[in-house]
Amino acid sequence: MKDRSNYNSAEPPCYTLINLPSDAEQPSELQLRADLEKGDIKTKTEALKKVIFMILSGEKLPGLLMTIIRFILPLQDHTIKKLLLIYWEIVPKTSSDGKLLHEMILVCDAYRKDLQHPNEFIRGSTLRFLCKLREPELLEPLMPAIRACLEHRHAYVRRNAVLAIFTIYKNFDALIPDAPELVSNLLEVEQDMACRRNAFLMLLQVDQNRALGYLTSFLDQVGSFGDILQLVIVELIYKVCHHNPSERAKFIRCIYNLLTANSSAVRYESAGTLVTLSNAPSAIKAAATCYIELIVKESDNNVKLIVLERLSALRELQYSDKVMEDLVMDILRILASPDLEVRRKTLNLALELLSSRTVGEVVLFLRKEVGRTHNSVEHDDTGKYRQLLVRTLHQCCVKFPDVAASIIPVLIEFLSDTNELAASDVLLFLREAIQKFPTLTSTIVEKLLEVFPSIKSSRIMRSTIWILGEFAVTSGDIETVVAQIKACLGDLPLVESELKKVSGDTDEDKDISAGKPQAEKNQSSRLVTSDGTYATQSAFSMTQTVKKDDNVPSLRKHLLDGDFFIGAALAASLTKMVRRLVVQGSNLPESVKNKISAEAMFIMASIIRLGKSGLPTKAITSDDEDRILLCLRVLSEQNPTLSKVFTEECRQSLALMLKEQSEYEAASTKAKKKKNITVQPDDPIDFAQLVSRLDMVNGDDMFETSLSKAVGVDVKRDDSDFSSSKLSKVTQLTGFSDPVYSEAYINVNQFDIVLDVLLVNQTSDTLQNCTLELATLGDLKLVERPPAVILGPHDFTNIRASIKVASTENGVIFGNIVYDVSGAGSDRNVVVMSDIHIDIMDYILPANCTDAEFRAMWAEFEWENKVGVNTGITNLRQYLLHLIKSTNMQCLTPEKALVGDCGFMAATLYAKSIFGEDALANLSIEKSIDNPNAPVTGHIRIRAKSQGMALSLGDKINLSQKRVTATVSSTPLPTAAKMTAGPE
Repeated sequence: MKDRSNYNSAEPPCYTLINLPSDAEQPSELQLRADLEKGDIKTKTEALKKVIFMILSGEKLPGLLMTIIRFILPLQDHTIKKLLLIYWEIVPKTSSDGKLLHEMILVCDAYRKDLQHPNEFIRGSTLRFLCKLREPELLEPLMPAIRACLEHRHAYVRRNAVLAIFTIYKNFDALIPDAPELVSNLLEVEQDMACRRNAFLMLLQVDQNRALGYLTSFLDQVGSFGDILQLVIVELIYKVCHHNPSERAKFIRCIYNLLTANSSAVRYESAGTLVTLSNAPSAIKAAATCYIELIVKESDNNVKLIVLERLSALRELQYSDKVMEDLVMDILRILASPDLEVRRKTLNLALELLSSRTVGEVVLFLRKEVGRTHNSVEHDDTGKYRQLLVRTLHQCCVKFPDVAASIIPVLIEFLSDTNELAASDVLLFLREAIQKFPTLTSTIVEKLLEVFPSIKSSRIMRSTIWILGEFAVTSGDIETVVAQIKACLGDLPLVESELKKVSGDTDEDKDISAGKPQAEKNQSSRLVTSDGTYATQSAFSMTQTVKKDDNVPSLRKHLLDGDFFIGAALAASLTKMVRRLVVQGSNLPESVKNKISAEAMFIMASIIRLGKSGLPTKAITSDDEDRILLCLRVLSEQNPTLSKVFTEECRQSLALMLKEQSEYEAASTKAKKKKNITVQPDDPIDFAQLVSRLDMVNGDDMFETSLSKAVGVDVKRDDSDFSSSKLSKVTQLTGFSDPVYSEAYINVNQFDIVLDVLLVNQTSDTLQNCTLELATLGDLKLVERPPAVILGPHDFTNIRASIKVASTENGVIFGNIVYDVSGAGSDRNVVVMSDIHIDIMDYILPANCTDAEFRAMWAEFEWENKVGVNTGITNLRQYLLHLIKSTNMQCLTPEKALVGDCGFMAATLYAKSIFGEDALANLSIEKSIDNPNAPVTGHIRIRAKSQGMALSLGDKINLSQKRVTATVSSTPLPTAAKMTAGPE
């Protein structure tokens, strides 16, 4: 949020004035001279634009310099003057021997006249232009005029005069040695905030004591300053207090006052500076409160996310835990933001700050927020936000079991919701809660039975049936669950009842039993028009009337729609309950046990017959039929071994899965915490004077090495691992025999790439206007054009170029080096550079997701890239490890599912880019068991939302498959401890 622009830069006038012509329209030098000499104002303007464009394209045009001085420089047209400032900036001002051209003396006189021009815009533009000059011979005669501009009546002129003096003093301090005193005097009497900001910034850079003295004298008035000046003051306080900690007491009150400034940028920077100057609880609380207010009041989601990251970072400070815990309710105010990512980060932060003192208030607030989502307009973000709330409440119950009883009734209402996302998370929570808290079993079963008839989703009903069948243990609960299931199935057997419905026998029986005469029934069903004829009825309307039956029970409707997977789950749950009742219900008579067993078997047989009758839209599958037949066999044979599997071992599998999942989450949380470095008081400290000669040869930073060892950090690494060395980021751009040797160090930041390019002049000539010209392919954008440099014989220099990255796609940077040879009359020389390929692995990070989220994204993403496995690796697990290392993806398949020798392997992988892009992968590989030396074969299916992501990952896998054949490793996979329990 802080203005990070270069304060010292003086931008030239707007380049958009130039309407650049194409190469075919470029005129000759003779034609340009004629237009500049004899044309009207419009013709001269267009000719001057063409001259500027041609010089920028590499043309020299030395013969036009005097023409422009004679015929263009005296003109007073403002457009001409703006174009001239651009022309004087780019035109060569020195001869081949490096001396200033004689013609520039005339130009210098024109500068002086413009600095004394009555129009303030011309004065200010000229002052900004002078910031670009690097020739002291041109600046020296202009110094009196520049000084006089400090006293001009218009603030625009004074503001740019300060910038010009700042730049000149920084580059050529001998031209104006009293610049700090001059600007300090101006600062004391200046009223314009922009002018004061420039002056104060100059003092901050060149004479910090003067700036500090000014700030001390006006310390009580800082709150009334403009925001641009306040930002510079915050920067000065930060620097002063870090260099001289004794000054903190003097300026920390000023920082406190700036926390209430009108500008959001000032408050943001002040809060960040405050926590760096003091770790006191009051300072942390003030900064956190300021961050929260910024997030709540700012409308830009990017600003909210940035400030939210800074708010989360406060937890790492000393003494911040209790302070942040007290602010958890204030943090929850951020949930008023409609952005889903902001809400997700807010809930994660609140969950980390949760304590036994605040859990009650947080749960109450989240319950109200859950109720508020029911009343809002239903769309995708609402469903996902509801899912986030459910997950947060789930985590609250896991950390603080005492609140589970108050949360469960609220969450069970979600099961009847049309949104499956929240309902699925509710079922996961109920499954864990009912397993971990046996005292809540009866309450959960009772609430599930209440909401069971209103569940609309087949998947949710299937999972609910599994939970009821697994945890209904008492005879009363089992009889109630079976009765509820029979009520949701309707009339049995299913096939006969449906056939009666179609034939109308059921309605007739009902009419007769109700005392309605048959003649009246036939009369009511016969349609007769007013003229006595029978009315006709379309078959389409009849079919539609039959299908539109809202009175069909929910479970019966799913079976009639052909969803027999729910029938298989129902059969398994009935088998568990019946066998549990038969084994444990010793007090019940045999007739009751046999009756319940017969009812359960009757329901299963009815479902199988329905699946084979042809009435549903889909017939029953072989898997579902075999599952139901197995359940029938268990109930009929009463095998003790199978009964034990259904009644005991399923519960044990669930307990084991939940245990592994909690262990994995605990390990992940522990890994995220900052490792505490323990340093013993008698540990030796390596001082720079005592560092070994080997370290000096290696070029290590002596101070950094000594300081790191003093605090217990081992900065040494295995230099044999080339991938961990900075040398792996160096790319050679030109050959050793080229006139200009070049190589680049690629520094990848989060959203941009910085190229540090080394240029070496390998000739005995002076290279003038040596320019690095770059272009990009893909979602890369060159931020600024690297400046031209002059390279002496066998000289070298470093040039930096910034490139913005917009998405996770393979990008290519290419270009050339253009230069002029001093004293030569030939055209410009060009050295073509090698291409730089950007590795997308710098932007992909391992991530976790649930099975349901993985399946939802797999079905949603439309781009798929199928990559064949072509490698020399002969071990399945080894290939999986190699794939994880080369793609930065996380293996979601549990490690226990990958243990053992087998001829095939299937695994799912997931990663997320820093731009929020998801990448899914499904690995299916196999190898011949008979031939242990046979390579792994198979394929990898990659799915992503964008085409570039899928293609880039596929290219990365193809490149990395044959590079390294590592030895078989027994290292545990970085997997998520997730197993599937129940019908899923």
